[in-house]
Amino acid sequence: MTRARLLRSHIQDGGLLTAPGAYDGITARMVAQSGFGAVYMTGAGVAAAHGFPDYGLLTLTEMAEAAGIMARSVAIPVIADADTGYGNELNTTRTIREYEMRGVAAIQIEDQVAPKRCGHLDGKEIVSPEEFVAKIAAAAAARRDPDTVLIARTDARAISNLQDAVVRVNLALAAGADVAFVEALQSEEEIAALPGMVKGPCLLNLVPGGKTPNIPLAAVAAMGYRIAILPGLLLLAVLDAGDAALSDLKKDGVAPMPGAGTSLRGTFRRFGADEWDALRRPLQHAAE
Repeated sequence: MTRARLLRSHIQDGGLLTAPGAYDGITARMVAQSGFGAVYMTGAGVAAAHGFPDYGLLTLTEMAEAAGIMARSVAIPVIADADTGYGNELNTTRTIREYEMRGVAAIQIEDQVAPKRCGHLDGKEIVSPEEFVAKIAAAAAARRDPDTVLIARTDARAISNLQDAVVRVNLALAAGADVAFVEALQSEEEIAALPGMVKGPCLLNLVPGGKTPNIPLAAVAAMGYRIAILPGLLLLAVLDAGDAALSDLKKDGVAPMPGAGTSLRGTFRRFGADEWDALRRPLQHAAE
């Protein structure tokens, strides 16, 4: 079963799929090795990994390459942020094809005006409903694998109101999207109400410190959501841990020791050293 089919089957069968955010091969493998069923390629994290804020500064090529690195690093489905589709219907068509050929299972397209910005920041702008729906229809038609999951995200809640956001995602679902993503819900009441207002499966974005309350995953599941993403989880944890390690080094003049049970060989094993070694040995024996 392909990863796209696996993801689509989970969405159809029910239950909550939790997808922590990753931004490179290291963090994608961390998510998979922790036992989660999917990884979310966070656009904010990928931008940060390139040295930029989440202001829509990365190109289609840069984002598609990051998606490919994550997809080749794990066996679980990768849900990939494709921002605004990087242009009009023509650009969105190419975006879908570039992401698909890199092995992602799901692609997310949003309705912000380019260049976009983080959905939990102020000052966002959105395109018209007609332009958004046209992009979603183009994205749906561009899929070469019918199992590729298309996620329609709207930022209308933060700009107008919840009802406008619901109208947009319902139009997007009618145009071929598979999952609705209303960004920046602003209360537990809104979170609970949304699945009953949307004519299809819903995704919830949990961003600690953002506009949406950080409610427990058990509550998210009980409300009927199919996917929960946590884009900033690893990015923030890595920043905190890295700052602490660098501070200790500067203060003590000695590199901090790794945790108990961590070894250099064990680190390489987390990235497939045993599998690569198995390919090397037959060649070595043939030469002896």
